[in-house]
Formats: sequence, C-alpha cells, structure tokens
Amino acid sequence: MISTNQLKNGNHIEVDGTIFKVVEFQHVKPGKGPAFVRTKLRRTTDGNVIDKTFRAGEKFRAVRTEARKMQYLYSDEADAHFMDTESYEQMAVPAGALADTLRWTKPSDEVDVVFMDGQPSSIQLPSSVELEVTETEPGLRGDTASGGGNKPATVETGATIQVPLFVNIGDRVKIQTETGEYMSRV
Repeated sequence: MISTNQLKNGNHIEVDGTIFKVVEFQHVKPGKGPAFVRTKLRRTTDGNVIDKTFRAGEKFRAVRTEARKMQYLYSDEADAHFMDTESYEQMAVPAGALADTLRWTKPSDEVDVVFMDGQPSSIQLPSSVELEVTETEPGLRGDTASGGGNKPATVETGATIQVPLFVNIGDRVKIQTETGEYMSRV
C-alpha cells in the first residue's frame, strides 16, 4: 500500500479499480480544516488526465512497474508489435494506448516498454528524439533562423510538427517528445 504522503511524480496507483500515473501532486494544508492532496492523474488505459483530490493519509494499492528494453517492430490497425532483445520473444500491445508515443518511434528502434503488474502498458521515451523531415514546403529566400514564422512538416514516423521556415526536406530535427515541439536542427 502507498499513502498520499509517499506520492511522487511518475508513481502508478490504483484508484477505484483503475490504474493511474501521477502526473502532478500538491499537498495542501489549509488554515482551517484537514490537510488534503490535490493531484493530476493520467489514466493508463486511454491517457486521459483527471484532477482528483484525496484526504491526507489516504492509502492506495501501489502498482508494480518494470521497464524492459525491447525493439519496436511495426504497428498494424490494432496492435504495436515488440520483440524482447534478450529472449527474442515477440509481443503485441494494443496500439490505442500507445498512439501518442508511437508517433516518435521508428521501426527497429530500441524502447523501454513499461509493464504494470506483468502486463505491457506503455512506452517510456527519451526527452527528445532526432527525426528526418520527409515533407514540407520549400524554404524561401530570406527565411533565416531569426526570422519569425512556422510551417508544418512531416517527419519520417509520419507525425506532423511545426518547424521554422528555414527547415527543408532531408534536414534532421530534434523534437521534444512530451510536447511534440521543434527544438533545433541536428
């Protein structure tokens, strides 16, 4: 069991039979009345974020999590397929829960698959990834690094991001995985 006093960002807890990841938490001690904990929780099944308030000292079942290095193979309509790099065992994870993280992952990339209570549930990504721009409008004369403005660009995984006007097809760009924002050219 885990108490509200032991909550940390990234912990997984079970609330009313549903598993959540703690995104943010804040202990509040008002001048009058009992203390409480205000949290933002991300539901692991679909990724929705909810705000929930708990009494101080309330207990939850801690969910056992483990990250394993696996190779991303491919995705079809229903599942994303991974291979354990040590045992060469292949497994399928429902792609719906991974849609947000898969857009930054190329086939044959090494990723950390997070298992909760022995079941695969999500992918742990690095804070940024480097991908090649495969489609964007050509840069025009006068488009400089200091010039304002953005344009849409499609990267090699199929995701669309906003990039500065001077980025061209074939350029490698660094993207922040949490927000999907352009960081720099590589």
